[in-house]
Amino acid sequence: MDIAWLRDFEALVAQKNFSRAAEDRNVSQPAFSRRIRALEEEFGVKLINRQTLPLSLTPAGEVFLAQSRVMLRTYDETLERCQIIDAAGENVIRFATSQSLYMTHYKTHIAPLVNEGGLEIDLNSTGWAADQFVSALQQRYCDVILTYWHPAMDALAPLELGNCEYITLTTDRLVPVSKTGADGPLYGLESGSKKPVSLLSYGTVSALRPVVDYALRMDPTGPKILVVNQSALASSVKAMVMEGFGLGWLPHKLCKTELSEGQMQIVGGQGHQQDLQIRLYREKDNSKPSLNKLWDDMQAHSEEARQAADR
Repeated sequence: MDIAWLRDFEALVAQKNFSRAAEDRNVSQPAFSRRIRALEEEFGVKLINRQTLPLSLTPAGEVFLAQSRVMLRTYDETLERCQIIDAAGENVIRFATSQSLYMTHYKTHIAPLVNEGGLEIDLNSTGWAADQFVSALQQRYCDVILTYWHPAMDALAPLELGNCEYITLTTDRLVPVSKTGADGPLYGLESGSKKPVSLLSYGTVSALRPVVDYALRMDPTGPKILVVNQSALASSVKAMVMEGFGLGWLPHKLCKTELSEGQMQIVGGQGHQQDLQIRLYREKDNSKPSLNKLWDDMQAHSEEARQAADR
């Protein structure tokens, strides 16, 4: 099967007309029609209902459309990864982290060492799902990832079992917060509340979602929870909290300014708060010299921070 056939199929679905779709794909209509028929023959089913105006999809075509989008996305991501790997020089460290960590702990703990050491970083701050960070490291799409870690984060378990090592840079705390109103926080986690509490949660692919679920399970007598929104990024949850749509769990470092200025308040008790480790992961057999230097510097930095905390 030619990958171009999938793009032809998507164009036909969008245009609902063979002539317009062929023009969109910059091919003649007869050639375009042959490619769509070849696609149907490849899978042995009719994908297009040609008896309707405008054209419509058969039931098999509806299923194929969803899967073709997955295949095209996988193809594009694979192509991008291969190109980045090919283009990266021997001394470039390919770094991946979430947006919230990039804005907080990366800037505090890693950026200064990168600047001091004259290291070259290819930084990918992304909204990947937790398991995508794992696969990116295992497939050498990146050399190192910076991530939150909590025992409830099952998606990161393959890193513990695989050929990886990590450094714990520091800790943060995931805290439930609400916008501050005239009489205090707009939302709370008090037991016995008759009205469900509006929760701004994380999507199922977010690394922080299982930590929030864990915190809620630790309070079985707490209020009823109504999930009003799910976001992939902590910054999106923060924005919704600041608009007063509900309460949400945020890394303390990400909202410390708003807390200190009184725009937000921590709600609930200590049991609703969860410690997060901030970890750097790499594969043990990645022998890139620049990565080894950064790793040694980060280990020394972490040891100094621990000794300072013990004093």
